[in-house]
Amino acid sequence: MKSFKVTTPANLKDFTDSVYPQGSFYYSALIRSGDIRVNGAKVRASVPLKEGDEVTYYTTPSMEAKPSHRVIYADERLVAVDKFSGVSTEALACELSLIPVHRLDRNTCGVLLFARDKEGAESLVKLFKERAVQKEYVCICRDNFRRDEDDMTAYIKKDARRSLVTVSRTPSRGSLPMRTQYKVLRRQSGLAEVRVVLHTGRTHQIRAHMAFIGCPVLGDEKYGDESLNAKYALKRQQLCSYRLSFALGGRQYSFTSSLAPHFPPAVEPDV
Repeated sequence: MKSFKVTTPANLKDFTDSVYPQGSFYYSALIRSGDIRVNGAKVRASVPLKEGDEVTYYTTPSMEAKPSHRVIYADERLVAVDKFSGVSTEALACELSLIPVHRLDRNTCGVLLFARDKEGAESLVKLFKERAVQKEYVCICRDNFRRDEDDMTAYIKKDARRSLVTVSRTPSRGSLPMRTQYKVLRRQSGLAEVRVVLHTGRTHQIRAHMAFIGCPVLGDEKYGDESLNAKYALKRQQLCSYRLSFALGGRQYSFTSSLAPHFPPAVEPDV
């Protein structure tokens, strides 16, 4: 059991994502079972919260033992972790009492950077804004690739109300340019393991761009292929922030994830 005080008005779902990794992992199950209480009352939906409310999560010992991350590297300035799929960046930052300098979607795993203090955060954020951080991802996609590798450009437009993006080949009002570079590493039974390098950092960029070219990320419930996801019983995108590399303060840093996705067990190698 864990309890938290609300300091800023929010809905229950967003509050959970911002303060408690285990609550974030198991939110749907806890809601269904009535194991989240607001001021002592059971709730079964994402109710609005006000300042001063107390939220209590009746998690089991096994739920509380579920790890949210592994530390890859730490020094006096920054901490690099391997974030597990299912936990939000914000909840992990709260758990670690560190400052996030970029973010990953809840269901994207892999390398995530934090700063120990405001000065360190400003330095790292500046690198991301200047595109001085090389961001390499690995994902499993439907294999409709016309080329083994490509450097693609397109335009992306965010719909904040619906929490998704749309992609087009030509610009439109409110759209932003994006650049996504990929290389197919391996193929098996209609799927491809793909390395992706981001040259821009747009919302849902990899998931939306891959879907746009007919190669959706396996397990992606927002932009993906429902029938393919159902075939492999996957509800989380098979996408990993595989490597982050950058120079800071005269030092070269490179952090690699150990959580890169693999072909689903049901897939047999091509002969």
